[in-house]
Order: sequence, then structure tokens, then C-alpha cells
Amino acid sequence: MNKNNYLLLLFILAKFTLQYFAINPIYELQRDEFLHLDLGKHLAWGYSSVPPLTGFISFVIQLLGASVFLVKFFPALFGALIIVVVWKTVEELGGGWFALILSSTGILFSVLVRINTLYQPNSLDFLIWTTIFFILIKYIKTENKKWLYWAGIAFAIAFLNKYNVVFLLIGLLPALLLTPYRKIFINRHFYFSAIIALLIILPNLLWQYNNDFPVFRHLKLLAESQLVNVKRIDFLTEQLVFFNGSLLVIFAAFISFFSYKTFFKYRVFFFMIVFTLGLFVFLRAKNYYSIGLYPIFLAFGALYLEVLLKKGRWRFLKLPLVILPVAIYLPLFTIILPVLSPQQIVEKKEIFDKFNLNRWEDGKIHDLPQDYADMLGWKELSSIVDSAFMLVGDKNRTIIHCDNYGEAGAINYYSTQKYTDAVSMNADYINWYPLDKFEISNVILVKDKFDDDKNRERERAFFEEVRLVGEIKNEFAREAGTRVYLLKNANQSINAILKEEIERKRNK
Repeated sequence: MNKNNYLLLLFILAKFTLQYFAINPIYELQRDEFLHLDLGKHLAWGYSSVPPLTGFISFVIQLLGASVFLVKFFPALFGALIIVVVWKTVEELGGGWFALILSSTGILFSVLVRINTLYQPNSLDFLIWTTIFFILIKYIKTENKKWLYWAGIAFAIAFLNKYNVVFLLIGLLPALLLTPYRKIFINRHFYFSAIIALLIILPNLLWQYNNDFPVFRHLKLLAESQLVNVKRIDFLTEQLVFFNGSLLVIFAAFISFFSYKTFFKYRVFFFMIVFTLGLFVFLRAKNYYSIGLYPIFLAFGALYLEVLLKKGRWRFLKLPLVILPVAIYLPLFTIILPVLSPQQIVEKKEIFDKFNLNRWEDGKIHDLPQDYADMLGWKELSSIVDSAFMLVGDKNRTIIHCDNYGEAGAINYYSTQKYTDAVSMNADYINWYPLDKFEISNVILVKDKFDDDKNRERERAFFEEVRLVGEIKNEFAREAGTRVYLLKNANQSINAILKEEIERKRNK
């Protein structure tokens, strides 16, 4: 192993260490993580919430025991591999130690630490984007047709992980048209690689077709409930936060495409980011959708700065440039990562409000950041559900019905009972009701705080006994006030009613 690889290994170890210190043990898994883990129990070529690749990764995690350590390992791994790809990009461009260290430090101390704390498709998404850019660099350097095929495969994998990559493709194609590489559109291997990509993603496209394209319903719901609160100017200003310690490096990359002759042939990257960011702004996208664009620019910018500072009076700036991301990030460590307890965050609420961190998807300011509130109360909920199960006689004819996917997934992860999985008419859980296996006798009903039927008047007509078992008391949890009811001894009509309701929801 050469010296460069030893140094790379140190960055990888630092990445994993940083990730496991980035979460206070008081926090539990986050709402979306529960859903993603449950996908591994129901392998398919598509889901209403995400493409299929997350389900396959979750299947592996489930096989290995699905411990919290393991759940957090995969996003940390994907983050570490981004460092590897950028490192190899710098080497490919001819960079030395300074460029390698500067670019890797910029990635290590960036928003990616926060992204890589959560088991979501985003971590792998940003890794594949960075890999696609590396492949594009290899093609520009060599014009070897094999890199077109690797690009097609990488795009297909990205598509099966998160449909967000389509926006990258839309931004990249016109960028190619503005450069001499527009000749790629008359290269037959470009179209052969596109066919290979299409064949890889075809099973998912067929799944979408056979299920009436739930991705469009998901996007519509997202636009109506979340993206409507996104301001275009906020999207642009928030881009400056993601790699704030390396902004100079990123700006240096932009300049290098027009001032450093060696990089003239890579101008396609500049046009690509302009078009892609413009598309995101137009669509009012969430600010983090664009994070995968930036790591490759750290490679270009670091190498350009290495060239500028190689000789002369400005050489002394090398060390400050490397230290800058660390110096900016470490003071913000307790603000942008879930390392403080909820009570400590409330005590420093003015600071969190200053950085707009407590604004949720509903556009309102709350006591905690939304993700943090989504990592509390789940063990408490599962404990209440377990208490309800102790009161049930026929456990094999009992179903756990929840208001939302977070509740269902958390119960499936933390509950000690193993008789049945919790389900919901929300997200993918609506497809997992076991109604074809048994007739329901009892229901453990989980209702969120927005439900106004506290006495369960509707259900009393179908069950002999209805009782409140408990509710989430943790005031900092987003699910605070969520109640658990036990409905016992159902009459014969409940199964038909539930099946009809499920079919109605599925077809909505």
C-alpha cells in the first residue's frame, strides 16, 4: 500500500468515528428509517415511497440482525466511499497531497455528516452522483466507450435507489450540448448504454405501470404538503451552508473551468450545475436534493488551488485552507447534529431559531428540529403496544393498526411481541395487511394526536370492549399525545369493512 492509500485509510477511519459520535444515545431511530427497514421484509421491484434498492439493502440488514449499529453503518459507509471517489478523482486529475487532503477534509467536515447519520436513500444517492461524475471525467480524458456503459449502469443503479437522479440527467444533457462533447449524441455506444440502463430499470418501470405509477401520487402529495412551503430564494441561500468551510474551494473550481487551461475540457461540469440547480429552483425542490452535485467540485477546486499555491508568496495559505472546514464545522457540531439532548436544545432555542433549524415541513417553528423530534417517543409507543398485547387472549387474531408509517415501523422495530407486524393505511404498509391469513378478533389501535375521536365512538359499534391503554408522554416527540387503544372481540362485519377501506385507500 502506497503512502496515499494509508492517508486515505485515515480519512475513512475518521469518517466512521465522526459518524458514531454524531448522535446522542437519547435519540432513537428516525421515522423514515423504520419504513426503510421494513421494506426488507417485503422485497419487491418497487414501493410507493422509494425505488426498490433500499428494500434490498434493508433485506441484508435484516439478515444481519438489524442492530442500531448496523443500521447506521451503511450510510456511514456510503459517506466514506464518497471520500474515496473524490480522492481517486483528484489522483485522476493529477493532484498531489495538498489537493487530496483539502478535498477530503472538505467532505469530512460538511453536511454529509448529518446526511450520513440517517438510513435513507440520500447517502447512496450522493455517492452514485459523485461516481457518475468520476466516470464522466474518465470518459472525457480517454473517450473510451467503456465509460459510457459504466455511466449507463451507474445511472440505472441511481434510479433504482432514488428517482432524484432524473433531475441530474435533465441538467447534464443540455450541458453536454454546450460543449464539444455534444458529439456524444451521435455515438452509437451512448444509445447502447442507454438501452442497458433501460433494461436494468425496466422491472421497476413495469412495477410502476402495474401499480398505476404511485411515484406520481407520491410527488403530488409531496408538492402539496411540503414543497409548497419551500421558497426559491431560501433554496439558493441554503446551498451555501452545506459545504460552508469549503466554499472557497468550490468557487475556485468554477473559476478553474475558465482560467486553468487543463480544466477547459471539463466545463461541462459548470454548465451541468447551473442547469440542475436552475431546475431545482424552478420546481421548489428541497434544499438537500442538490448535495450530490458538490463533492466533485471539491476535487477540481482543491487541485486548482494546489496549482495556484504551489509557488510564491501564497504558499502559506495551504494550511489555513485545510484547517478552515474544521474550524467552521466544529463550533457548529452541537447545532447541526443531534448531539444535544432535547432539553439542552430548548435552552439554546434562540441559536437554533437563528439558523432556522427548528422550522418543520409545515413551515412553522417548533422546539426541536423536525428530524430530532422524529427520533423520540418510539420506544415509549412500543412499550404501550406491548402492554396492550398482554391484555389480549387470542394474540394470533390480533392486528396492530396505526395512523402512520412511523408508528407502524417503530413498533415493528422496538416491540418485544412477535405475533404480528404493525400496519397502517399510510405509505407502503397499506399493501402489507395480513387479512387473507386470518379473521380479526382484536385490534390494537394507534391514533395520533390530531385524531379528535378520543372516546372511539365509531369503533364501539364493532367491538365488545374499547379501552385506552396509554399515550406518548414525551413532550419533545413529534408523536407526543399519540394514543394506543385496545379493541377486543370484534363482530363479524369488521373484516369486510376493513378490507373495503384498504381497497379504497389503495385505489385512491
